[in-house]
Amino acid sequence: MNLPTPGTRPRRVAAWVLAPLLALTACGPGPGDGTVAAGAPASAAPSQDPVAAVRRVDSVAALLPAEVREAGTLRIGSAIGSPPGAYYPDGPDKAPAGQDIDLADAVAKVLGLKAERQDASFETILPALGSGKYDVGTGNFGVTAERLRTIDFVTYINDGQGFAVREGDTTLGTKVTRLTQLCGLTIGTGAGTTFEATLTAQRDVCAEEGRKPYEVKVYSENAATLTALQQGRIDVIMSTINGLRHQAARPASRTTFLGEYHRLDVGFAFKKGSPLTRAFRAAVDHLIEDGTYARILAKWGTTDSAIDASRINPPEHTPES
Repeated sequence: MNLPTPGTRPRRVAAWVLAPLLALTACGPGPGDGTVAAGAPASAAPSQDPVAAVRRVDSVAALLPAEVREAGTLRIGSAIGSPPGAYYPDGPDKAPAGQDIDLADAVAKVLGLKAERQDASFETILPALGSGKYDVGTGNFGVTAERLRTIDFVTYINDGQGFAVREGDTTLGTKVTRLTQLCGLTIGTGAGTTFEATLTAQRDVCAEEGRKPYEVKVYSENAATLTALQQGRIDVIMSTINGLRHQAARPASRTTFLGEYHRLDVGFAFKKGSPLTRAFRAAVDHLIEDGTYARILAKWGTTDSAIDASRINPPEHTPES
């Protein structure tokens, strides 16, 4: 993978559609109980329910394989992390909430299917799709060339990679634009993520400049990553743009977001060759056209990640694209 730089963003949904922006406390993925330091309360979920009015669209549901329509269910492998993507606002014994939850539920309703959500760790979902355990995976999965070899994607937002530091830490200035800025530092990130892949692929950039390499520490839960940051065991976090921006907006997190590093399309994930992709793309497009999509993103403060239309297996964003 080439050293990422910020990609070109897709055109946004019209401003008049996105006007009712609601910020979550101030405006994600990591856990709802982990976007802030251990022991701090999770973000309360916004009260709006833009999914409630969504109904089955026969012309879209007709794109499903007959056996799926007859079964009437959609098995979703869902990584529950942090707001605004997916988290537990009321604890793990209650229903999850978040942008990914709302979008998956809305798509299921357009398709006339009952969503059967199974919580799973982020790094286990993509392999499990191939085995048939899930019909679709959600977890803010970025579309990369490596993943496209074995996974099909139907895009629904444009998010990407960013960095955050402890509040008051000015070591990296206000923005990270190249990985050599991280030389000599310890970076915390999530297991099995595009962040880990990016850092691993570029691990030699510091040595090439005669500088001390950065160190990468991988965590299974973002709560642990944030705690490590606040305790000084890591110097910087690499995670999603939306997640880090949301996190920094919460005073209890005591973090500073260092801006966008590299944009990526994010999509619903399927096993390669899945017959569900055409129906999912049509469902996302329907939600965009009828305004439900804009209302969901407004609810979660992620309107900057809006797309104009869903795509199946778009190429990974590169500096040239």
